[in-house]
Amino acid sequence: MKKAIITVVGKDSVGIIAKVCTYLAETGVNILDISQTITGGYFNMMMICDLTGNKKDFLAMQDDLTRLGEEIGTVIRVQDEAIFESMHRI
Repeated sequence: MKKAIITVVGKDSVGIIAKVCTYLAETGVNILDISQTITGGYFNMMMICDLTGNKKDFLAMQDDLTRLGEEIGTVIRVQDEAIFESMHRI
């Protein structure tokens, strides 16, 4: 299973979760775990996702989510889980 870590950070507004999750569902990405908080009016979400069914390549998905983040006033980052696994091996 290929996994990615997706983070979403920005000023809180209506529909952030819905828009990000709708994109992921339409692309065939399964959310395995999700955590979100709002602190001082700022929205923060982290998701661990399964990319096995992803209909797009990784870079195209990163670009799409970067653009989506700009549209909804957030910063969305997509990172391959392997980055985090490698950091812990050093």
